[in-house]
Amino acid sequence: MESDNSSAGFSYLGRNFSNLSVNDHSSAFSDCNSDRSGEFPSASSESRRLLLSCASDDLIRHLVAHLDSSSSVEEQKQAAMEIRLLSKNKPENRIKIARAGAVKPLISLISSSDLQLQEYGVTAILNLSLCDDNKDLIASSGAIKPLVRALKMGTPTAKENAACALLRLSQVEDNKVAIGRSGAIPLLVNLLETGGIRAKKDASTALYSLCSAKENKLRAVHSGIMKPLVELMADFGSNMVDKSAFVMSLLMSLPESKPALVEEGGVPVLVEIVEAGTQRQKEIAVSILLQLCEESVVYRTMVAREGAIPPLVALTQAGTSRAKHKAEALIDFLRQPRSATSNNGGR
Repeated sequence: MESDNSSAGFSYLGRNFSNLSVNDHSSAFSDCNSDRSGEFPSASSESRRLLLSCASDDLIRHLVAHLDSSSSVEEQKQAAMEIRLLSKNKPENRIKIARAGAVKPLISLISSSDLQLQEYGVTAILNLSLCDDNKDLIASSGAIKPLVRALKMGTPTAKENAACALLRLSQVEDNKVAIGRSGAIPLLVNLLETGGIRAKKDASTALYSLCSAKENKLRAVHSGIMKPLVELMADFGSNMVDKSAFVMSLLMSLPESKPALVEEGGVPVLVEIVEAGTQRQKEIAVSILLQLCEESVVYRTMVAREGAIPPLVALTQAGTSRAKHKAEALIDFLRQPRSATSNNGGR
């Protein structure tokens, strides 16, 4: 970014600012995964560079004041856009903005009927949530339900960023259940199934975090998560095999997950991964199959009939130490006499 050698002020949202020191190395315009809405028109680029380089307390308070419902929608949009950028890459700005009282008015924007304003509010909250010190404040200020609504009704970018924000908030253990009970799980499963590749990655990561809570695992399985997980694991070109497999592995401690996996055609997909996946993919696939087969003769028979034993034997010879151990344990299960009987699938 070029240096502006003047310290003269500029007018912004009806107020003059002066004596602003410009930081030549501001990273405000660099790529950042927390902000996917793109940048803005260049008509006022000089003023914007000054704005983004300074982030004085006075300027931040001025922007926060224009988030209020008494401002026009256009003023709210402008203030939300600038707060979004100020909080994009700089941790110190995230703290300043939260302390200036931005959280509650930004949450109000998430419920706006104007989808663009909602998107800016969601993205600004996401950026603020990247600071661990802000997570409790954001959750306690009532962000979860509006974020879930944005996940349901927002623009594609708002949905992706809402998923990311919920992921950040779920990193506080007490928030996991609250997010699950607010209806986020079915919406994240739907995003995993129907969203673009970035949305799928965001949704799978959020689901992995949320499903460390048992009741959220049940919600995920009842929401049909096994279908998109199996589909993504079957697509080696999706770059989603690992993420999907890790989510599935987390769900396998739930009894309901096993018939759901089988019904969605997961067994042949897992066997194929053991045969043709990367070392990490093979290890996680064997782990899932081991959990599937532990208590079910029916599932052991199914896995053996898919031709799992030869690639498992190969894994015992060339896999990681953990993969070898799990492959050996699974082979032992598959080679046990199949005459052993059990009721209703042997579980």
